[in-house]
Amino acid sequence: MSTPTGPGYQLPKRRRIYLMRHGDVTYFDASGQTIDPERVPLNDNGCAQADAAGRAFAGQNVRFDRVIASGMPRTVETAQRVLAQMGQHADIGIEPAWEEIRGGKPGSIPPADLEAAFLGAFDGIVAEDMKFLGGETIGELFDRVLPAMAALRDDPSWDVVLLVLHGGVNRAILSHAITAGGRTFFGHLAQATGCINALDVGDAPRDWVVRLINHSPPSPLHRDVRNTTMEMLYAQFIQSRRN
Repeated sequence: MSTPTGPGYQLPKRRRIYLMRHGDVTYFDASGQTIDPERVPLNDNGCAQADAAGRAFAGQNVRFDRVIASGMPRTVETAQRVLAQMGQHADIGIEPAWEEIRGGKPGSIPPADLEAAFLGAFDGIVAEDMKFLGGETIGELFDRVLPAMAALRDDPSWDVVLLVLHGGVNRAILSHAITAGGRTFFGHLAQATGCINALDVGDAPRDWVVRLINHSPPSPLHRDVRNTTMEMLYAQFIQSRRN
C-alpha cells in the first residue's frame, strides 16, 4: 500500500543503524581466575549467537555500507562472524570511543559495597555521577560515546551501518535515542549477548526512531532468562572468590 503524502509534505528521509552487542564470552576460567576482559574471545555460545545474527541479516537481504566495532576482540570477532554468514566482505572500522564502560578493580572495593558497585550502574534510571565498579561514571561514558555518534551521523557516506559494541555503551546509545538526543541513562534496558537493536536517524539531532530493542535471534522471546547480565556476572564473581 502506498503512503499518502499530502500537498506540500515530504516524507522524512532516515538512515538505519543496526546496533549489536557482542556475542557471549567467559570472564572466569575453570579455576575461577579472571580472564582479561580486554582480550577475552567469544565462547562457543557467543560464536553461535553471532552466526545466528548474521543469518538473520542475510534472511532479510540486509547489506551494510559501513561496519564498526569497538576494537575489543569480542566485538571484532562478532562482526567478522556476522559478515561471514551474510557472505559480505567489508572492512571493519574501529571506534575506541565505543569501548565498554571502564570499571575499576573489584578487589579494591570493600566487600560491603561490592553488590552496589556491580549492579548500581545498570539499576533503573542512573545518575551521571554513578561509577561503574569504582571506575568510569555514567556521565563520562556519555561524554565519549555521544560525540562519536554525532560524527557518525555527520558522515553522509552510509545508509545502513552495523555497530558491534557492548552492553553499557549500547544502553547509552539507546537511552540517547529514546530521549530524542538526551543524556538520561536507562540502566534497565536489557542487552542480551549477540542481540540486535535497530534505530533510524534523520538529519536533525533529535530525529531518532527506535525500531527494535534487544532482539536475540537464537531466542527471540528470551524465554529462559530472568536475570540481568550484571546479576549473573556478579554471581560468577562471588563464586570465583570462593574457589
